[in-house]
Amino acid sequence: MLKKKEAHQEELEMVTLSSLVPSDHLLRNIDAVIDFSFIHDRVAHLYCADNGRPALDPVLLFKMLFVGYLFGIRSERQLLREIEVNVAYRWFLQLRLTDKVPDASTISQNRRRRFNDSDICQEIFDEIVEQGIRAGLVDGTVLYSDSTHLKANANKNRFDRQVVEKSRADYLAALDADIAQDRADHGKKPLREKARQSVAKETKINRTDPESGYMVRDGKPKGFFYLDHRTVDSAHALITDIHVTPGNVHDSMPYLSRLDRQRARFGFDVRAVGLDAGYFTAGIAKGLEDREIEGVIGYRRPTHRKGYLRKKDFEYLPGIDGYRCPQGEILNYSTTNRSGYREYKSSPRVCKSCPLRDACTQSRNHTKVVTRHVWQDSLEKITANRLSPWGKRIYERRKETVERSFADAKQLHGHRYARLRGLAKVREQCLLAATAQNMKKIALILTRKGAFCDMLLWIVSNWARKHGILPAFAE
Repeated sequence: MLKKKEAHQEELEMVTLSSLVPSDHLLRNIDAVIDFSFIHDRVAHLYCADNGRPALDPVLLFKMLFVGYLFGIRSERQLLREIEVNVAYRWFLQLRLTDKVPDASTISQNRRRRFNDSDICQEIFDEIVEQGIRAGLVDGTVLYSDSTHLKANANKNRFDRQVVEKSRADYLAALDADIAQDRADHGKKPLREKARQSVAKETKINRTDPESGYMVRDGKPKGFFYLDHRTVDSAHALITDIHVTPGNVHDSMPYLSRLDRQRARFGFDVRAVGLDAGYFTAGIAKGLEDREIEGVIGYRRPTHRKGYLRKKDFEYLPGIDGYRCPQGEILNYSTTNRSGYREYKSSPRVCKSCPLRDACTQSRNHTKVVTRHVWQDSLEKITANRLSPWGKRIYERRKETVERSFADAKQLHGHRYARLRGLAKVREQCLLAATAQNMKKIALILTRKGAFCDMLLWIVSNWARKHGILPAFAE
């Protein structure tokens, strides 16, 4: 029977806010397992204790931001409009149906004035990681690291060209010491003391967001970006570290210092790491060896000029510390340069009449030079790990951990674009997004475990009641 619907919008109803939120809603699960009370202690020093207007509850402020990151709401004004009408959001924020939602300027002014130059976002991220550790969801035994790009909030066509210093690797001091030792072992004089100068390079500086970096990578879009360098634990793919750099910083530059931070901050006993080919550098290989960590790093195909011999065509002979060329001649050690490479040179007299000379070298003095890094043994150990059965298993899990973490961040949590401008604000965005991802994962895992325990308890109770065993327990 066709029936016309009557309007009931103006009727008065007696309901509780909690009764309107589904029992399996994500925010219910997060509220049940995540403790937010620590935020008060972390920000207390940023508020005046006995003067001024009453401030907005900092827990409410950050929980509002987490709602935006959890549900991919990129605009803070849109977020507050959603909070006004969404009952689940109000329940999570402990707002009544009639409570006024804070203005969008409250969030922006707190960011600009109160929390500017503070590490509160880093502290909140670290605390959530520690809650994951206490819940047994993070062990720090195997870690996976990678980076993803966020498009800067800037016009890619508005830029100036400037000469700037490139980022320095964090292992140069150790490299200088090993170069000096290697030269001494070969009877060479020490290099003249000279401070390492940062390499200057002309690059594009964006006028709208000067702190972003112009990224040029194979298979990646060109333009102004930021990089989110992320580390993920292997146990349940919880994020354990976030570090943000301009888009023109190489992945390997900050890696070892960020690894050391995690070991110091969370007490991780890291046994192995899984990295992609961008991290396959001598510095990282040596750093992992010094830290007694097994590295599994993807293969990077070396550049090769067609028609020329490859470096692998020259066999290294550790007994005499030299190379044998395809014609059987020996290239002897010559020197160790400032870049950390040993140089092995051939005899010009022999190479001048060699039938492979044109495919071997174009040197005017008919000398072939083959280089070998002072940390080449560490690189070869990394290669052996990658080819081993356990190394293949570790590397296979990259797509299930850090790559999946980035995919979820971009698809579900609005991580494709930088919301604000400046390195500090993009760092805040990446930390809060990662914190939201961790909270979501912790809640889902612990809720699933709780549901499994309830089901197991129900099965045992029914069995006990059926067989007349432990009736009190069954009840």
